[in-house]
Amino acid sequence: VQLQASGGGLVQAGGSLRPSCAASGRISSINTMAWYRQTPGKQRELVAAIRNGGLTNYADSVKGRFTISRDNAKNTAYLQMNGLKPEDTGVYYCNAAIWIEGVLRLYWGQGTQVTVSS
Repeated sequence: VQLQASGGGLVQAGGSLRPSCAASGRISSINTMAWYRQTPGKQRELVAAIRNGGLTNYADSVKGRFTISRDNAKNTAYLQMNGLKPEDTGVYYCNAAIWIEGVLRLYWGQGTQVTVSS
């Protein structure tokens, strides 16, 4: 099983990005998919998560600006990021809890860089 993250980039403050995270391999089903970010000198923090049934939660710092969604048919999660701020800069990692042959396993993608200029 692999998670492939893409869609990061460089934008000006106020701009938008929509990274995606695609899971591939021998997947039975996916429970939760999530996005984390890491900035220099800080611990990796949860940005947004979405459960299989669609329930979502967000970090307070991104509420009202970011929206997480998923396409279960494609085993893909998306993070629509609007109103980007310089403090949103960091490496964004996707994460998924995946059922494989009756066992729930946690996987991480490789990270995608998001840079917001002021």
